[in-house]
Amino acid sequence: MLRSLCYLVLLTLGTTQLSACAQSASDKPAAASASATASQPLPWLDSLLAASPILRQHQVGLSLAYADSTRPFYGYQDARYFTPASTMKLFSLYAGLHLLGDSLPSLRYFSRRDTLFFQGTGDPTLLHGDVPSRRAYSFLLNRPERTLAYCDIACVTPFGPSWTWDDYGYYFQPERGPFPIYGHTVRFYATLPVPNKGKSSGSPFLGRGAAPDGAREVSRIRVLPRFFAPLVGPAPAEMRTPGLDPDTHILRALHENRFYVLPTAKKWVDETPFVVSRGLMLRLLGDTLRRATSNAAWHPRPGQDSIRTLNGLRVDSLYRRMLRVSDNFLAEQLLLMCSTKIGRHDSLSTGRVIRYARKNLLTGLPDPVVWVDGSGLSRLNLATPRTLTGLLLRLHQELPERRLLSLLAAGGGQGTLRKRYHDAAGPWVWGKTGTLTNNLNVCGYLRTKSGRLVAFSFMNNNHVVESGAMRNEVERVLRQVRARL
Repeated sequence: MLRSLCYLVLLTLGTTQLSACAQSASDKPAAASASATASQPLPWLDSLLAASPILRQHQVGLSLAYADSTRPFYGYQDARYFTPASTMKLFSLYAGLHLLGDSLPSLRYFSRRDTLFFQGTGDPTLLHGDVPSRRAYSFLLNRPERTLAYCDIACVTPFGPSWTWDDYGYYFQPERGPFPIYGHTVRFYATLPVPNKGKSSGSPFLGRGAAPDGAREVSRIRVLPRFFAPLVGPAPAEMRTPGLDPDTHILRALHENRFYVLPTAKKWVDETPFVVSRGLMLRLLGDTLRRATSNAAWHPRPGQDSIRTLNGLRVDSLYRRMLRVSDNFLAEQLLLMCSTKIGRHDSLSTGRVIRYARKNLLTGLPDPVVWVDGSGLSRLNLATPRTLTGLLLRLHQELPERRLLSLLAAGGGQGTLRKRYHDAAGPWVWGKTGTLTNNLNVCGYLRTKSGRLVAFSFMNNNHVVESGAMRNEVERVLRQVRARL
């Protein structure tokens, strides 16, 4: 009886102590308890983040690590999952670095008698306006075979999971595909309006706009590729809705390649994606090469037809453009090219690369990544700040620092950081931005005033303030980190 009573007392005391411990842990402020990897308390930084009237309104996460270390030294809500937006391109970069080697796979081919059979690998550089490669163009142009036969390959859908459907007409969301040409976009160049004398200038399209003095004027529109010029016309009145962005110059029909120019009285350049189809691709390719290009089935004969891969552009040219200006199309096509290096060669699959990378390349990072596309356009992607910082540490370990920083946008230089993060001595941040409506993230490397390089991930989701104010606040915090570490 006495033994039972003692046991009951001890059990009661133990339960009370456990409850007290649990209550104590849950009462800790989020900054102190959020990260299992944080090892260095920085009260001044906790206060800076918690006291900001801008940052306190939304979800904020920050992770810091010295670039020559193996784990973060500071975390503020860094174990929480965020919508990473275009910072997901860092994962696409990592896959490319491990799978592609030095050059992009441009196309696969074999020759049989007087026919060259070729197949796409996802290489986006053929006649691309910003990262053009003439390797595939020259190869196809100069082949001795009489017939060029393009062969289909199974590929992902034109748009990724959970992409915003009504962004189909914006430059940043071209369709994905196995054999892109012209970056799957049409470029429009508008010169300054000239007085309309009622005479034709011979331009493929003349968009009419109102001059400041009310006189009728004409804007000359140049269209590339010229194939699309007959499909361009002035926007009818019903399309000129009041809610249009003032920087919108071109509207496209939802399911067809009809382009409409909005009235303007200034010079501009714009890009609009076109609807991709096999027939259109063959026409564009045939017009460009001035050689007939047909469609055929891919049926190489085992032991008789030798399948080869044409190497294209050096990979850093694509990585640099993709990261500096956050090019979604290049990031999506990068994963399709990566898929040619793993598994079967009968399809181009984003999912196959993601599954391979998660199993073989990303093990050991603090938290699993929810990863669905190459660009970060999808809001289904999720990552924690400490995992992104962990990836940055791996990149720094595996690449020479000079090469790594050259791939990223640099403060005061080219790309998305060109207006920020620099002083008289030059840039002090090299990184990747990630922006969707109400989300603004920055990940990369920061050079402190003491000379150390710090890997950081600063995530801001669901903010409601204007984007300029958010960017100012993020820079203000990072300036303090630079000055005090």
